[in-house]
Amino acid sequence: MDTGVSIRNKTNGKLPRLPFLRLKDAILGKKYELSVAFVSARESKKLNLTYRNKDKSANVLSFPLTKTSGELILDVATAKKQAPDFEMSVQKYLVFLVIHGMLHLKGYDHGSTMEREEKKFLKKFS
Repeated sequence: MDTGVSIRNKTNGKLPRLPFLRLKDAILGKKYELSVAFVSARESKKLNLTYRNKDKSANVLSFPLTKTSGELILDVATAKKQAPDFEMSVQKYLVFLVIHGMLHLKGYDHGSTMEREEKKFLKKFS
C-alpha cells in the first residue's frame, strides 16, 4: 500500500513545488505517512523554543510520531534568508531541508554519515 504526503499551508504565502512524495518514498519508504506543515517564522520560533529550547526560528523541524509516521515543519521565510549562505537557490535549499528533515525522521543525527546521505539525495532530486 502506498501512503502519501499531506501538506498544510499555515502561511499566507504560495507554497513551493517540491517532490515530496518521491523524496518520502526514496528516503522513508512507501509505507511511511508524512505530514508537512508550512509555518511562519514566528510559529517556527515558538515551536523551536517549546521543543528544542532554542529561541530562534528553525528552517525545518522534524517530529517522528511513530516508526512509520512523522511530520516536518518548514519555515520558507527563514529558508529564503539562509539559502544564499549555502550558495543554493531557494528551491534547491528547500529540497535540501526536506531531505535533512526526513533523514532526522529516519533516525540520523548530524554528522558525516548524514551529510553523505544528504549529498546523495540532493544530487538525485535537484
